[in-house]
Amino acid sequence: MTQTSRKWGAGLVLLCAMIAACGGSSDPAFTVPPPAAATTMTPTPVTTVSATPTAEAPTVRSTAQGKVEGVDDSARSGTWSWKGLPFARPPVGALRWRAPAEPEAWAGIRPARQFGNPCLQNGRIYGPGANNTYDATIASTLNTPVGSEDCLTLNIWRPASTDEKLPVLLFIHGGSNISGYTADPVYDGANLAKKANAVIVTANYRLGVLGFLNLPQLRVGGSEGDDSGNFALLDNLAALRYIQKNIAGFGGDAGNVTVMGQSAGAINLLALMASPMAKGLFHKAIPLSGGISLASNLPPGSLPTLNPASAYLAQGNGLLLNLLVADGKAADLAGATNYAAGMSPADVADYLRAKDAKTILGIVLAKGLTGSGPIPDGTVLPTDPIAAMAAGQYLKVPTLVGVTRDEGKLFTPFLPLVGGPKPGIKIDDATRFTMMQNFDPDAATTLTSADIIDPVYLPVTTAGTGYDAMTARITNAFMVPSRDNLLNTLKTQQSNLWHYQFDWAQLPPPWNEVYGAAHAFDLGFVFGNFGPSLFANASFSAANRPGREALANAMMGSIAAFMRTGDPNSAALGTTWAPWPARLLLDATPGAASISTQ
Repeated sequence: MTQTSRKWGAGLVLLCAMIAACGGSSDPAFTVPPPAAATTMTPTPVTTVSATPTAEAPTVRSTAQGKVEGVDDSARSGTWSWKGLPFARPPVGALRWRAPAEPEAWAGIRPARQFGNPCLQNGRIYGPGANNTYDATIASTLNTPVGSEDCLTLNIWRPASTDEKLPVLLFIHGGSNISGYTADPVYDGANLAKKANAVIVTANYRLGVLGFLNLPQLRVGGSEGDDSGNFALLDNLAALRYIQKNIAGFGGDAGNVTVMGQSAGAINLLALMASPMAKGLFHKAIPLSGGISLASNLPPGSLPTLNPASAYLAQGNGLLLNLLVADGKAADLAGATNYAAGMSPADVADYLRAKDAKTILGIVLAKGLTGSGPIPDGTVLPTDPIAAMAAGQYLKVPTLVGVTRDEGKLFTPFLPLVGGPKPGIKIDDATRFTMMQNFDPDAATTLTSADIIDPVYLPVTTAGTGYDAMTARITNAFMVPSRDNLLNTLKTQQSNLWHYQFDWAQLPPPWNEVYGAAHAFDLGFVFGNFGPSLFANASFSAANRPGREALANAMMGSIAAFMRTGDPNSAALGTTWAPWPARLLLDATPGAASISTQ
């Protein structure tokens, strides 16, 4: 590998991990996969039915492609839902690394009762496991391919009522843009739909090099953004166009669409705000724990949330060359460079599209090519999105930005980057996953922070060198600079900006020290979902239930107000939330919400 490729690999792997929706793996994303057989889900077949349910069935709705029948869950959650709705054709074969194509129509009534496949990804503890849900297979599929390329589906929840013209929210999940899935129980939209009296949508999008790939030979001169390499952003845009065309049939108002994204999802959302292709597709934005800043936008020593297009060009070339070596076309990268020079662009495109996607993911892991994220190509995304925003060239919509107090506690492998002597978590991800899965938050435990955190960072409260102080360095180098850069830039163009900091850390010991108010830990409160899910047993006990439920109700009420009016103030907050540079501190005691302003 060339010196440039090595530098690129290190930088992009850092970005990949730092923007993880639930990052901070003690087995970093670039770990070479074990020799165990790969696990890949079989694509869910499309099934149609010819029999027509009674005309009065409230879960039968019409879309541009045909009728669908969802699930009536009114007795339990007070909602109706539709899952696995295709918003684009499967991006396979000739459609791999192309802009999403309109989905095909069907006859009869299509069942919409189950989530669609997760998008193909290398397994992480934040991924779908073998069964597209939170279960024990997540631990056994780490670093092996899970999911399917046939994955471009979305899900809809709405209150079980006759209300029409309801506000709509599209949620974009996080996961470093290399992992994640809409069937994650944390993202179930039923509680938020009922609480906010709104339509909630979650949508898959292509991940990793299948979602973002900057390679000249794949450029076809298309007008749909094909040449940008930003296929995942194009998937996000396709989901929004689907909403514009179809959401009225589910009782939603296409003229009042809010997009919320968390971590990598927030980065994608901010990219959409800066993209000229998103005009008219949404009207409010809620980016949580994300940013869109290049290193040149930030103070020295900061960790950026966006890489230049040149970084992804190096990745694309590295993938092609390493695949050629693995196939025996050349003995080394230098030979592969010469071999590739003799291939036409069409030859390269055909070669890559013919490769099994699992093989591609294996090379990505083995060769440290795992970074992924929006490519500032100048077409879909400006080359400097912050500069474009400063010039007023972006989608000016009411914006609510959230972060968590202890963002850095989910990125502990990177403590050496901020002066730490070792990674923070001493156990591997499979052990940590099983430890959390088996943890009883309501029982006495002998588990301590010393079982999880490297002893060099103990006690956690040691001034300067303890776990709390060192993880705060990550927070202050990564999330805080991008947050401030974003909000201060937008403030020059608009006043309808709000910011919250999530401070809740009432987890049962020792997880209150290990995680605290870590990156992504506000999501259970945003959706009103407290398990079963990845961090639920480590977080939610009977003792903290009254306080956390009160805080969740206040947060969902505020989101509901923002969706309707563009202002998050709600009586449930118990205080007035002033626009940025003021901020709202969201916390709770074990027994009650504790919300204040600063």
